[in-house]
Amino acid sequence: MGETHIERRRRLAARVGERDAGALLVTRLVNVRYLTGLDSSNAALLVPADGPAVLATDGRYAGMAAQVCPELRVVVERGAAAALTALAAGGGITRLGFEAHDLTVERHGELTARAEIELAALGRLVEELRRVKDEEEIGLLREACAITCRAFDAVLPEIRAGVTERAVAIALERAMVDLGAEGPAFESIVASGPHGAIPHHHPGGRELQRGDLLTLDFGARYGGYHADMTRTVAIGEPAAWQREVYDLVREAQAAAVEAAVPGAETTAVDAAAREIIKAAGHGEAFTHGLGHGVGLEIHEAPLLGYDRTGRLVDRVPITAEPGVYLQGRGGVRVEDTLVVRDGGPELLTTTTRDLLVL
Repeated sequence: MGETHIERRRRLAARVGERDAGALLVTRLVNVRYLTGLDSSNAALLVPADGPAVLATDGRYAGMAAQVCPELRVVVERGAAAALTALAAGGGITRLGFEAHDLTVERHGELTARAEIELAALGRLVEELRRVKDEEEIGLLREACAITCRAFDAVLPEIRAGVTERAVAIALERAMVDLGAEGPAFESIVASGPHGAIPHHHPGGRELQRGDLLTLDFGARYGGYHADMTRTVAIGEPAAWQREVYDLVREAQAAAVEAAVPGAETTAVDAAAREIIKAAGHGEAFTHGLGHGVGLEIHEAPLLGYDRTGRLVDRVPITAEPGVYLQGRGGVRVEDTLVVRDGGPELLTTTTRDLLVL
């Protein structure tokens, strides 16, 4: 992806220049990876408005940096951000942009103490670039979602009364790795019976019981990109209220997916699902936003909720995950990862959305 990373840095440099800064100091590791390809625990990147970028990392990653981004000058220093700040000041840069959402007050003070330079918060410039994915990124995300779906199908035969939530979570994560994932995209959620009313329940020792609804929220990570899918299944024949709530959430989710088109307000996409649930009398039981962007992080821009402003554009991957949570009884959530497209949404998670009875 060498040419891809060069183009990303070029686009970022143009934005830095528009903000009247000599360069941007990138310290968020996920943003360094996006711009260089280097996945490390210690790195920073200096992106001048005019001129070549410079990468800094410590000796553990110097060899990897030479392989991954040979076109970049690499400064080998443990204090990567400080080294690049000093380099910028020594090169005549007087106004250096920085990522205020990442740099702590303590580190900010250290940088200004070591170099006479103005540090200017320029906003989330790299995150703005990351919002829209190129086709190579979408391909990695598509494979992450395909692994997620295959893992779900592989584990279904193991889901039955008497098995614990934790055992199901372990089986899902093992299956994803066996099928080619780097690892899980996040800690898997397996919530049975009354635990299904807790959107981010941590799977524990509760044994699945006949009559439970079981919510499984999980995803694979592949090539650094994160999948996210939720399916709710029934252990034994579901009660009438369970089918009713499931059908409601499924209808709301389908409406949200249909509404996710370029130009749509994020609040309107959320409302497409929320109004259906509200009209059925369960508005207060839908306790979170509709979804979020995905990519190199499991939660990225844009966020979709009743209080989140913005518009969708082409090639933005998002999730659509409405839910209804009834305290003491259980819950239902159905979630897919999709890509907003000019010709209509591309669903990346394709496993059936019908209520499965196990």
